[in-house]
Amino acid sequence: MLPSIFNVAMLSVSEVEKIILDLVKPFDPEFDSEILPLPQAIARILAEDIQSELDFPHWDNSAMDGYALCYADLENLQELKLAIATDEIPAGIAIAQRLAQGECMRIFTGGMLPVGADTVIMQEDTERIDNFLQLNIKPTQGEYVRRKGEFIKAGTTLLRAGTKLGATEIGALASARCQMVKVYRQPKIAIISTGNELVSLNSPQPLQLGQIIDSNLYAISTLIAQMGAIAIPFGMINDNKAKLEKVMQQAIAEADIVISTGGVSVGDYDFIDEILEKMGADIYVRSVAIKPGKPLTVAFLTSALNVNGSEDKVLYFGVPGNPVSAMMIFWRFIRGAIAKLNGSNESYWYPQFIKAIANAELNSQGRRETYLWGQLTYPKGKPVFQPVQNYSSGNLISAIGTNALAVMRINQTYVPIGDEVIVMLI
Repeated sequence: MLPSIFNVAMLSVSEVEKIILDLVKPFDPEFDSEILPLPQAIARILAEDIQSELDFPHWDNSAMDGYALCYADLENLQELKLAIATDEIPAGIAIAQRLAQGECMRIFTGGMLPVGADTVIMQEDTERIDNFLQLNIKPTQGEYVRRKGEFIKAGTTLLRAGTKLGATEIGALASARCQMVKVYRQPKIAIISTGNELVSLNSPQPLQLGQIIDSNLYAISTLIAQMGAIAIPFGMINDNKAKLEKVMQQAIAEADIVISTGGVSVGDYDFIDEILEKMGADIYVRSVAIKPGKPLTVAFLTSALNVNGSEDKVLYFGVPGNPVSAMMIFWRFIRGAIAKLNGSNESYWYPQFIKAIANAELNSQGRRETYLWGQLTYPKGKPVFQPVQNYSSGNLISAIGTNALAVMRINQTYVPIGDEVIVMLI
């Protein structure tokens, strides 16, 4: 267990990332999994390796519309000309006729190669003259033939535990006649919105001066759903310490991870850290050298005994109330924690960074690692980053369409237009 950190100084982004991932214990493949029909497993994470019961391809077949032939028959021909057998081979039909010496057979894409054939010449390279086929070129031996087991052999691993099931994975499993799959359960993520200024989207009353809609609930719930987890909203809690503590206790009892927005700065109504300490939480992070998103609480609490008889640990994130700051913390830290928790491969735990050309000047104070949101495009095939014009962390409108974040390291204050910048993909 990591040592608890109290009254800690502002930590670096890399330190906080390591602390969070070290705290996360991945789901147990035995106790935290379920078996689902394949169509219901979209975007879920495999909890066990899956072996293919079949060879892929199942048999030698043609990769092209053309003619199946035996390459050795071409070696002694004065003219590249073969007799055409009467049978044709469409996909899905197996024929018993063996290819005779000096013969070829019409075959279509996916058709099973007849016995005696080892090569396919595509029809565009041939000319049919009555019952004979004139070859305009000499094919390569084995050309346009997909051999049995060439893609994968029966008994070998098709997909490994930790794989996220997307369209190609679901399709491959269906091809292997895999009807049921064992996947990890979906993490339950509680969301608590704090602040006297918050109003429900469904409120029938018009907004009063000083009030704002609780947009964080919807933005963070969407990010959670995109991770394949289940968002559990615990509503909006005004700045009442006793009421907030009660709701935090309920959320901790029901969820694997708790995210609260607001209440983690140094104001008179910022109660999150105080309540967590009262509840016996180990607090590991109180602030991080990131902009936006500096006030960040990361804590660990015991919830209850699980089915293994061991203690359930709940990871608690207290994130800023400013909407872009809250999303930034999710993108940079919480997303990786969910990925590790739900059994995903390690490659999903960390953000993906690339280099792109800045399409405008980028500026930072240089005191904290700064993330500037914008759009990444690929004109002429090369990545180009276009920043927004307003970087207020309270301006959620400026983040519309964001698909990448330019990263300016500590002490890096300026990137001129046309220079390379590190970009985090989101």
